[in-house]
Amino acid sequence: MTARADGRKADQLRPITFKRKFTRQAPGSVLASMGTTTVLCTCTIEEGVPPFLKGSGKGWLTAEYSMLPGCGGSRKPRDRAGKVDGRAVEIQRLIGRAMRAIVNLDVLGERCLWLDCDVIESDGGTRTTAINGAFVALVDGLNWLAKQPLRPAQPGKPEPKPLPPVHEILKDSIGAVSVGLLEGTGLLDLNYPEDRDAQVDLNLVLTGAGHFVEVQAGGEEATFSQAQLDRLLALGRSGIAEIRALQKKALGKSWPFPK
Repeated sequence: MTARADGRKADQLRPITFKRKFTRQAPGSVLASMGTTTVLCTCTIEEGVPPFLKGSGKGWLTAEYSMLPGCGGSRKPRDRAGKVDGRAVEIQRLIGRAMRAIVNLDVLGERCLWLDCDVIESDGGTRTTAINGAFVALVDGLNWLAKQPLRPAQPGKPEPKPLPPVHEILKDSIGAVSVGLLEGTGLLDLNYPEDRDAQVDLNLVLTGAGHFVEVQAGGEEATFSQAQLDRLLALGRSGIAEIRALQKKALGKSWPFPK
């Protein structure tokens, strides 16, 4: 295949940044970027849980995702009541699943963690950028929560318990990246033109320990072999290892794990 338009090697990530404390109100807020794809990720905490968890003493985590009207080449209409954006619903469910895989909800108490991911600029990989930024926002949100005083006990509700250290709430880190086959070549971290033209597109979500959370793969008027799939997974693993290192660097002393 011809060289990548942005000059990257096949196994090279786009430049990645995490700007923490981007807003003042949310306990955790991060402006995450992979290349020119930019997503504002915030973590807010609400006392209380969905009805199916009331009285259990267990917490919950949920995510929402949206693309702002001016994030792409043409205006994207805002979501309206009664109109469901199927793609946005699918992506926010992915983000929620990814984050719940690494959070020990049993020790959170009856609290709900909200992760909101709003795409400001889109150039491919919005879901993977959202997951990578949401993790950093989640760590900051939990560190904020750990510093808050215990809420008073209320009749008919479980006795409030002190929040354990953040490293006991989080089981591991989480990272995500896209990979694909274009003209037979495996590429890491696809931008929009590459994603559009790829014969095979794969989104990979892994924990820091390298355990799979999600593999979304499909061919577009094409098939792929076991060897090609293995190559794509290897590319994704190497990319997510780099992303984890950048998350750790961005969080600095707030990194919740020994390594």
